[in-house]
Amino acid sequence: MGMDEELHDPLAEQAQRGRSPSLPSAGDAAPWPQEIAAQGGGSAAGLGPPANDWPVWTGFVVLFAALVLAAVGGLIVDIPAIVLGVEVTSKHTPPGLELGDTVVQDLAFVLTAILFARFGGRTVRSWQFGFRPTPVRRAAGLVAITIFAFLAFTAVWAVALNVKEDTKLLESLGTNDTTVLLVLSALLTTVIAPICEETLFRGYIFAALCKWRGWIPAAVITGVLFGGVHAFSAPAEDLVPLAVLGFALCALYRRTGSLYPCIAVHSLNNSLAFGGLEHWGWYIPLLMVGALATIWAIVLAAQRIGLISEVPASVP
Repeated sequence: MGMDEELHDPLAEQAQRGRSPSLPSAGDAAPWPQEIAAQGGGSAAGLGPPANDWPVWTGFVVLFAALVLAAVGGLIVDIPAIVLGVEVTSKHTPPGLELGDTVVQDLAFVLTAILFARFGGRTVRSWQFGFRPTPVRRAAGLVAITIFAFLAFTAVWAVALNVKEDTKLLESLGTNDTTVLLVLSALLTTVIAPICEETLFRGYIFAALCKWRGWIPAAVITGVLFGGVHAFSAPAEDLVPLAVLGFALCALYRRTGSLYPCIAVHSLNNSLAFGGLEHWGWYIPLLMVGALATIWAIVLAAQRIGLISEVPASVP
């Protein structure tokens, strides 16, 4: 997703030759380092998703493609297990296998986003998905506002609908079976899922749809898709709050221009939900801190090996 090869700026080169800059077409393979607010759905202040030349229509179909790829990946995981004698039915999948299928789904989200971004031979950079720095103090304040506002909404929603605690998802992942499955489930829920889901939903879908009717319709659609994709893993009464969270994360992305605050909010929310369902009490803050620290370590490692590349100086 991020390579270390040198970027060139076709617009700056044209300007230096005395010609009027022209934008590359959708099929051009040339790198796209310039950030133009009108193209990327941002504002003149550099807010919003980075500029991209991804076709708007891909924002509507990429999730379907990701789910198809996840289903195929799940079969690749399940078929050998069935051959080896693992009992799998339409109503029951062993916890370890369910965990593996979920990991495959999350990885399929990232892979599909990258494939669609490269559609037509485009050169893709990690910063185009939002993996770029943002002022820490301002981002921290917006993260706090987002998470507390969402928790307030969910509290009101739970009281209004008399929502009951549902532990079926964690049980399906085997959190009550072994300590290993518990740790792996926590890692999946609080680290892997936030990174992968944010890459697809905010990093690609929202960024592509912003160029259609502006950021608000794009955020609404992205939020609905975000809530809908959880229909098979979350209770029906949780889908509306999840859609609201999806919208709020789009708004956060627009205000910070970076995917990192969105991943942080996503991780904090999932940590709180996971710890609450496990009745961990004061261990929940430790889970939150541990999840954020793990994400930070993964980002540093990705930067070290070049998966997350530096943002070109030409990008505001």
